[in-house]
Amino acid sequence: MPAERRAPAAKEHCMRRTVLILAIILVAGPARADRNWPQFLGPRANGISDATDLPLEWSETSNIKWKTPIHDRGWSSPVVWDDQIWMTTATADGKQMFAVAVHRRTGEILYDIKVFTVEEPEEIHALNSYASPTPVIEAGRVYVHFGTYGTMCLDTATGKPLWSRRDLNCNHFRGPGSSPILFGNLLILHYDGFDVQFIVALDKTTGRTVWKTDRSTEFGNIDGDLRKAYCTPLITRVGGRLQMISPGAKAAMAYDPNTGEELWKVRYGGFSNASRPFFGHGLAFVNTGFGRPQLWAVRPDGHGDVTDTHVVWRVTKSVPAKPTPVLVDDLITMVDDRGIASCIEARTGKTVWRNRLPGPYSASPLYAEGRIYFFNHDDTTTVIRAGRQYEVLAVNKLDDGCMASPAVVGKAIFLRTRTHLYRIEL
Repeated sequence: MPAERRAPAAKEHCMRRTVLILAIILVAGPARADRNWPQFLGPRANGISDATDLPLEWSETSNIKWKTPIHDRGWSSPVVWDDQIWMTTATADGKQMFAVAVHRRTGEILYDIKVFTVEEPEEIHALNSYASPTPVIEAGRVYVHFGTYGTMCLDTATGKPLWSRRDLNCNHFRGPGSSPILFGNLLILHYDGFDVQFIVALDKTTGRTVWKTDRSTEFGNIDGDLRKAYCTPLITRVGGRLQMISPGAKAAMAYDPNTGEELWKVRYGGFSNASRPFFGHGLAFVNTGFGRPQLWAVRPDGHGDVTDTHVVWRVTKSVPAKPTPVLVDDLITMVDDRGIASCIEARTGKTVWRNRLPGPYSASPLYAEGRIYFFNHDDTTTVIRAGRQYEVLAVNKLDDGCMASPAVVGKAIFLRTRTHLYRIEL
């Protein structure tokens, strides 16, 4: 249960205000999609853009408006608000961590701010970086997060820090990965470590803790490496109630985002979960993580442990451990880490098609205007037509590959490779 609670009257007022704010965001989302890309996987956290006239083909000499080098090493995805694009980076040894802002129209570096210095960073996995969590941005503020190493709120007009927290800690063991989300007046962070696993909500204005909830997973004597996760949660409405769907190692939970109260959970065998959950057709779709990744469709109307009663289907073949699938109409399209792309029916889990793409993959696919874009580690983006028939529309190459997922604003794709940020536009 949460360690901190508001007084009942204040809590009810906050819940009414938060519900109203979320309703406004949900209603306004599609209209704002072309203007801002405020968080990991975009305005609705699903990798879907309402943009039109995006480029189908590009190269280093075609349809590139600008290309800006980003120093050091960071896999965080770009977030966009008005004319600013923000991302994070860090030195390869993890001892210095930065927030970088780029001008959307020109590609000029606006801010390059060293936000944290770390004396003895823990080791990370070769596929990870010390700057993998994606920032979250809103008017006037950007929130950069480096897991256990610290979280900072920056004024986007000046680049000056407004508050920071460095006392929320865990042993990531393989490096940080979970991205922060905004919900009403809350900034919600996940710490699923080797040693401790908890979720915390901070007052976004001051950085103070509003609630903190420990994971209820029973790990027994399993190794600590199997206790960690890197997932970013999803907030959605189920039957008139808001739920925060949050996969972790060995179990996915749903929480009340206002209080941190656990609502339901499902148990599985995976760990190091990175693929973000998504929702549609009355089902919550959760990825069980590394080990043998599976995609589960769960009815989210239960209470307590619903593993034996609310799992509608399980897909066990060609499921990604890192990239997040996209749900368009009644079809889920995904690419696994090795490069096997597949399309399944959202309601049944039945396979529609499966094909190999040049891989491997960490970035999540992007859907826009009837197309799905897949960005691999090496140098290739494959574009297919969304639907029940597999059809490749284009294969594009740049000088380097992607670990970060793209952003879309206006008619441009903002793509971060290992070394540069690109504005790709006709």
